[in-house]
Amino acid sequence: MRLKISLLKEPKHQELVSCVGWTTAEELYSCSDDHQIVKWNLLTSETTQIVKLPDDIYPIDFHWFPKSLSAKKQTQAESFVLTSSDGKFHLISKLGRVEKSVEAHCGAVLAGRWNYEGTALVTVGEDGQIKIWSKTGMLRSTLAQQGTPVYSVAWGPDSEKVLFTAGKQLIIKPLQPNAKVLQWKAHDGIILKVDWNSVNDLILSAGEDCKYKVWDSYGRLLYNSQPHEHPITSVAWAPDGELFAVGSFHTLRLCDKTGWSYALEKPNTGSIFNIAWSIDGTQIAGACGNGHVVFAHVVEQHWEWKNFQVTLTKRRTMQVRNVLNDAVDLLEFRDRVIKASLNYAHLVVSTSLQCYVFSTKNWNTPIIFDLKEGTVSLILQAERHFLLVDGSSIYLYSYEGRFISSPKFPGMRTDILNAQTVSLSNDTIAIRDKADEKIIFLFEASTGKPLGDGKFLSHKMEILEIALDQKGLTNDRKIAFIDKNRDLCITSVKRFGKEEQIIKLGTMVHTLAWNDTCNILCGLQDTRFIVWYYPNTVYVDRDILPKTLYERDASEFSKNPHIMSFVGNQVTIRRADGSLVHISISPYPAILHEYVSSSKWEDAVRLCRFVKEQTMWACLAAMAVANRDMTTAEIGYAAIGEIDKVQYINSIKNLPSKESKMAHILLFSGNIQEAEIVLLQAGLVYQAIQININLYNWERALELAVKYKTHVDTVLAYRQKFLETFGKQETNKRFLHYAEGLQIDWEKIKAKIKMEITKEQEQSSNSQSSKNMGLKL
Repeated sequence: MRLKISLLKEPKHQELVSCVGWTTAEELYSCSDDHQIVKWNLLTSETTQIVKLPDDIYPIDFHWFPKSLSAKKQTQAESFVLTSSDGKFHLISKLGRVEKSVEAHCGAVLAGRWNYEGTALVTVGEDGQIKIWSKTGMLRSTLAQQGTPVYSVAWGPDSEKVLFTAGKQLIIKPLQPNAKVLQWKAHDGIILKVDWNSVNDLILSAGEDCKYKVWDSYGRLLYNSQPHEHPITSVAWAPDGELFAVGSFHTLRLCDKTGWSYALEKPNTGSIFNIAWSIDGTQIAGACGNGHVVFAHVVEQHWEWKNFQVTLTKRRTMQVRNVLNDAVDLLEFRDRVIKASLNYAHLVVSTSLQCYVFSTKNWNTPIIFDLKEGTVSLILQAERHFLLVDGSSIYLYSYEGRFISSPKFPGMRTDILNAQTVSLSNDTIAIRDKADEKIIFLFEASTGKPLGDGKFLSHKMEILEIALDQKGLTNDRKIAFIDKNRDLCITSVKRFGKEEQIIKLGTMVHTLAWNDTCNILCGLQDTRFIVWYYPNTVYVDRDILPKTLYERDASEFSKNPHIMSFVGNQVTIRRADGSLVHISISPYPAILHEYVSSSKWEDAVRLCRFVKEQTMWACLAAMAVANRDMTTAEIGYAAIGEIDKVQYINSIKNLPSKESKMAHILLFSGNIQEAEIVLLQAGLVYQAIQININLYNWERALELAVKYKTHVDTVLAYRQKFLETFGKQETNKRFLHYAEGLQIDWEKIKAKIKMEITKEQEQSSNSQSSKNMGLKL
């Protein structure tokens, strides 16, 4: 990825340009110390003077009023706030009419910013004051006051906090009074510029110490640049939070959100005082000290999938290369390319007006359809369909270009969604809520309606990253997520009545990814790279989960690596310095998944015998129990030396009825309540009581015996025997009440138990014979 710079031969301004801002993706306004506001049209390459300001107004900063998220028709900004050196800010219309001038600060007003909703304006000045104003320019409050000038200010993603500079310090102050203020030393020189992105919640800062830094919203340093030759005068996030730009003297740099640099350009600009990204995130404008306005297009992005590599060579041209045979295809587009995604044998490209869907089998005839709104901020792909996110909605399309659904939920803000907070599978869409980050909304892909009974998934901690598995049946769909504590959790997405259990898979997990062809999960856990070959093991037999893992040292990936993709048996990891590392894992677990999904148990056993690895046998054992194939499970458990479980499986095989076998398989997986329900539905009340006695669930055993008026004496007898073993006396009032005047006769109890077993055997043989009769008929 690099920047393609365009700079006019002669500057359009006589003095330094202090600030720039985009109205649409093709129109820019610039303000200069020559008192002119100039409009640039990039399509026609024309510049027009909008207004000449009075000679005493020297512009310092300006910011367009945010376009309304609800008003779909308003596609561009209509007015802006301009701060100036005379201590005022001015509300100016798009045509250049000054609607209002407000006395704001003593000394220059150094920065002004609208919040994301356009309901409030924050200004900062040389007098060290931070003031909040209404939309019409009425003073609401003075948020803070300090002894040093405040050079830069930014709103938090939820418009509830304000970030501002104080010399070498950064301060985050919430709007609520008495709320905790966060303050830390950020640079060794005065901080000149800050920016806070609403999508990734990360903060940029630049200072006179010639460094730029990336912080999280808690003030933790994520990236610290090397010192440059000159002070860093400007920084700005791209709208989607994936890139940022840095400006200095004769310097323009393009960086990834983690801090490493994609490209460094040295245009003849003087210092770049202000950087603005276009709404679609494809180009940058810079306000230069020598009167120029520098434009830079982001080109040469790369997308890779298996043997295909796609490169954006120009604004409207892509090159596709097949590395197997070196075949090259050129893809031409009518409009400039904004976003693209390559996965599942399809390339999806969104331009400013249309969406193109290419198949990797045929690059010549794409499916083309018009977009409802131009700026697509995110494309996600699954095997059967893909998701587009724009400024107002979420749309799901098939690869044939057919619109499928558009999920919605109350308070949905699509402008802050990214690949970590949205996940897509063949049948489910998952979206983490921004208003309450502990909640995940789940939708049916085919209808866009909430999944199951409409309940959302709720966790006790804030969730940072979510991912749906890609294969298997809808009922078995799982979602993995990382919470604020860096715990990796997994749960089922099916939501019917019973609250699904959230199970912790690992701790200190920084990044995760599901495989595209089978349900294998990988993640970076502290200093280890871990692959969960069969994550469902936690639902089947948690004891053997460690035996189903693959682990290796991850210290080679340095600090803060990120998993980019997990395709086939290859994992791609981006290191903190920007380099890509490819890891190959064993191909055998994926083949095992394939055999099991096709119920080819003999082939699965044969594969494990060929590979001779404990992880494979452990996965097979868990898969077999999950699919109720106890014969294969017995082989798997025997191979990994779990003798007690082999004996238990043998005892299950000898049980007389199908219901008893089913209940004990559920017990084997720890599903006690479900096992009890199966037995009670089959009329096997004694067996239900007996499993509670065996598990020492005395209260529940007595409750069932009393409810069904049977075997109360059996429960009391076993309870008495249990207490005698430990030399204790009965203290439970309920048991004392039912034991009054009851003589325990073990002979009688044993006879009753024998009768129950005989009865179950008879039931089983009767149902079998009636089944056989039905077959004969």
